[in-house]
Formats: sequence, C-alpha cells, structure tokens
Amino acid sequence: VQLVESGGGLVEPGGSLRLTCEVIPSSFHLRAIGWYRQAPGKERELIAAQPNGMSPNYADVVKGRFTLSRDIAKNTLCLQMNNLKPDDTARYYCWAQLYASYEDYWGPGTQVTVSA
Repeated sequence: VQLVESGGGLVEPGGSLRLTCEVIPSSFHLRAIGWYRQAPGKERELIAAQPNGMSPNYADVVKGRFTLSRDIAKNTLCLQMNNLKPDDTARYYCWAQLYASYEDYWGPGTQVTVSA
C-alpha cells in the first residue's frame, strides 16, 4: 500500500490549505484513514480520522477549522484546513489502516508552514 500526499505549502495566519492523500492501489479495503502531524520537537499527533462507515473525528485543537472528506471509490482523502495558525506548522502525514490485518501505513508527509 502506498499513500501519496499533496497540497502542503506556506500560508499566512488565517489562510487555508487543502491536503490530499491518495491510497494506491485504490482497491484496498481500509479500516480507517486519517491525518497525523508532527511539529519539530513534538510527538506525532492524530488530528483527524475517519473509521470506515463512520463520521470523522477531530482533535480539539483543529475541531471547527479542519474538515475531512473522503472519496471511497477513488480511495482518496482530503483535509480542508481553514483559519490556519502558526501552531499548525508541522509535517502532515496521511495514515491508513487495512481492514483485514490492522496494518498501519504512512505517507512520506507534506510540510505545512503557517507564517506571516
């Protein structure tokens, strides 16, 4: 399984970015999919995830600002990030867990920098 992220970049505080994760091949049945992030000197944290067939869950620090959307047919996942803050600066990683084996997979990450 390969996860390919795109959409990171530099944005000013209050701005928006949209991250996309593509799961290759799209035929894999996933138990859950979501996004983690890791800032320098900090542990990787789960910020948004969607178990298969259920609604997304969000960490309190992004709730109301970030929104997950999933295209099941294409096995893609988007993270719309609005009202970005400097504390959102981190490397964002797409994560997926396979349904049958519970194996976790990670993408290489995409950098998001929020700065004036």
